[in-house]
Amino acid sequence: MSYNDRVSVTIVTYNSGRFIKRCLESVLAQKYLSKQIIVIDNASTDGTVDILEQFEDRCVIVYNGENIGFAAAQNQAIALSDGEWVLSLNPDVLLLPNFIQALVEAGQLDPKVGTVCGKLLSILSNFDLPEKPLVDSTGIYFTPMLRHLDRGSQEVDNGHYLNHEYVFGATAAAALYRRKMIEDISVDGEFFDSDFFVYREDADVAWRAQLMGWRCIYTPHARGYHVRNVLPGNRRALPPEINMHSVKNRFLMRIKNMSGDLYRRNWLSITSRDLVVLGACLLREQSSLKAFAYILRNWKRVLSKRRDIMKRKRVGDEYLAEWFSYKPVSRPAPKAGARVLSRSKASRG
Repeated sequence: MSYNDRVSVTIVTYNSGRFIKRCLESVLAQKYLSKQIIVIDNASTDGTVDILEQFEDRCVIVYNGENIGFAAAQNQAIALSDGEWVLSLNPDVLLLPNFIQALVEAGQLDPKVGTVCGKLLSILSNFDLPEKPLVDSTGIYFTPMLRHLDRGSQEVDNGHYLNHEYVFGATAAAALYRRKMIEDISVDGEFFDSDFFVYREDADVAWRAQLMGWRCIYTPHARGYHVRNVLPGNRRALPPEINMHSVKNRFLMRIKNMSGDLYRRNWLSITSRDLVVLGACLLREQSSLKAFAYILRNWKRVLSKRRDIMKRKRVGDEYLAEWFSYKPVSRPAPKAGARVLSRSKASRG
């Protein structure tokens, strides 16, 4: 099976010199030929620019004068792209040669699919493989506490996650987005919310896409490797600015996307988690208190986004509530072979 839909690969770099060369080489080595590569550099100072200059004949590369954040820079790249699909890619990701082909084929299984993700495995920061193969992500899921986690994260890869499945959403480290969905769910002309700056912007997109009736499909045939720096257990090792954005974006995402019904179903879990977050900010992470000040300063704009999203909500409360669980939720999706067979029968019909 072969498809010729153009895929635009969008990469944002910021001091990514350790990774970007091998990442771009893995994209250029993809068997899928109908693609363009767009890189936005957010004013790197570590030598990333010198590496990117070596790829200017094969990629569209834009050098920003300042760090405008991951979300805004991804929007900048998407605006420059022209593909029917957009593959957001982190510079610390390595793709196996058929990654893009497998994503596009899975996306064609269902016209309601707006997002496609594959199987990412963990790789060390020096690009060595760990002693045991570990899963990094097979999609993201939400808990009733409104935490979003990577499905399968840090599990030993023993050959599981072998079927096509509908999942809640995809990590933007390597997520394929349908252009029609990007245009449909954008708010104020933005696909990724620039208020997020960095972190959780992909979960926000996944939630908004679900509200507006789009699906996310996981395919086991698209495989790659990802250096994961942000995990639930290593928060204290992260820069204070990242932790502040994490707190801020948790509440921005909820204000924009949570319905009254979802809150009523999970208010105890949500409130319990909120108290933990607030207590941590007050007692040991005071630098993250700036998150609440940001929300208060921009309250009117955030509420305006919420009104726009809720006005376009297309799914029922029961459907949405089923996705919020302490265990990862997935649903069976069609197989590529089944789709081809049904087409064949229809043509003979």
